[in-house]
Amino acid sequence: MLQKFKNHIIRTFPFLEKKKLLLATSGGLDSMVMVHLFGQLDYDFAIVHCNFQLRGLESFGDQDFVSAAADSLKRPFFITQFDTEAFAKDYKLSTQVAARELRYNWFYELLETKGYDYILTAHHADDNLETFIINLSRGTGLEGLIGIPEQNDMLIRPLLPFSREEIKQYAQDNAIEWREDSSNASNKYLRNKIRHDLVPVLKEINPNFLAAFQKTQEFLQEAQIMVEDASIMVYQQVAKEIGDEIHFDLNQLKRLTNYKSYLYQWLKEYEFSAWDDIYELVESQSGKQIFSSEYRLIKDRITLILSPIPEVQQEEFYIEINDQEVNFPLKMAICKVTDISIPSNKAIFVDADKIKFPLLLRKWNEGDVFLPFGMNGKSKKVSKLFKDEKLSLIDKENTWILCSDNQIVWVVGIRQDERFKIENTTENILKIELQ
Repeated sequence: MLQKFKNHIIRTFPFLEKKKLLLATSGGLDSMVMVHLFGQLDYDFAIVHCNFQLRGLESFGDQDFVSAAADSLKRPFFITQFDTEAFAKDYKLSTQVAARELRYNWFYELLETKGYDYILTAHHADDNLETFIINLSRGTGLEGLIGIPEQNDMLIRPLLPFSREEIKQYAQDNAIEWREDSSNASNKYLRNKIRHDLVPVLKEINPNFLAAFQKTQEFLQEAQIMVEDASIMVYQQVAKEIGDEIHFDLNQLKRLTNYKSYLYQWLKEYEFSAWDDIYELVESQSGKQIFSSEYRLIKDRITLILSPIPEVQQEEFYIEINDQEVNFPLKMAICKVTDISIPSNKAIFVDADKIKFPLLLRKWNEGDVFLPFGMNGKSKKVSKLFKDEKLSLIDKENTWILCSDNQIVWVVGIRQDERFKIENTTENILKIELQ
C-alpha cells in the first residue's frame, strides 16, 4: 500500500520533490497518513495545525498531539488558534465556512511569509463524493458536480484518488496513530449525515460505487472542458473588450439557443449572485443595472456593458483665468486666438468677453438646460441631448459640463452653447480644446 501511494505522488506531482511544502495536519487519520507518506518520500515539508477552539479540551489535545508528531519527525511546526465562533458571528457565517476561511487565509499567509511553495491537504475520494452529494442536494450546475480538483494553484490534494478504506489500511499497515474528532460522529452537520446514513446505502447497492463515481466525474470533467472551450469561441463572436469594459452584443447573444448558460460562464468570475435578474436584463429597458461587489452590468439598447463600479470622485473643479492648461479631471487647453477654424467635438471657439472666470467644470445634473449651438436660441435639456446622441449610462457618467457664471458653455466633447458663440462683433476669441 505504501508503494502505491508513493508511486501516485511521484507520477502525479513530480515537481514537489524539490519544493518546500506545508502539510495541513489536524491530527486525524487522513492528515497523519499524509505526514507519514511525505516523510517516507523524504520531501522538504513543515507541519501546520489550526486550533479552532470548537471542542474545548479536545481541540488542545489535537494541538498537543500534532506538535509531538512534528517534534518526533524533527519537522518545522506552525500553530495558530482561532476564535472561530466569534469570527462566524461577526461575519454572519456558518461555523464550517468560518473555519475554512480562517484556515486558508492563514495557510496562504504562511506561504508568503515563510517562503514555502505549496499547501497540501488530505482530502480523499470519499470527501469528493460527499461534496458531490451536498452540491447535488442544494441544486448546482456542472461545476458543482465535477468534484474537488487535485490542484488549485498553490493548493494540492495528494490523497484525492484514494478511498477512506485505503487510507485506513495504509495507517494500519504502517502502525500510524491518529486522533478521532468526536464531532465526526454527530449528524449535526450535513456532511456527517451523508457520510453515516447515505453513502453506506449507496455502497451496499453497488460495492464498487466509489470507483463508478470517480469514473463518472472523469466524464463530467471532460464535459466541463468542452463547455469552457465552446464558451471561449462564442465569447469571441459576442463580446468586445473596450478598455476596462466588456460589451456584449445582444443581437448576437439572443441568437444562441441557450444564451443564459453562456452569460453565466462569462460573468461568474465577477461575483454576481442575482442570476435571474441578469437574465431578465437582456429584455429590460435601457439603463437598468445589476451590481456585484465590484462590478455592474448595464443594459444599453442592444448591448450589455460590464464595467467596474466607478469610484466616487469630486465632481466640481474651478478653472482660473490664468490657467493655460488643465490636466485634471480632463486634459484641456485654453488660449486666446485671432482666427477660428471649424468647431469640432474636440475644440470650441467662444467670445472671451462673454466668459466669466473662474470657469466651473462639473458633472451633469438632472434638469440641466442649455442652448445648443446651431438651434437658433432654442433650449434643450442635457438629458435629451444624451438621448439623441444615444449615449450609454457610462458615457453619461463620464461627460463633463463647462460652465461660466452658472451658464453652460460646453457639454464637453458633444455640443457648444449658442450664447457664447463667435459673432461679427466679437473682438476677443478663446479657444477651448480637449487634449
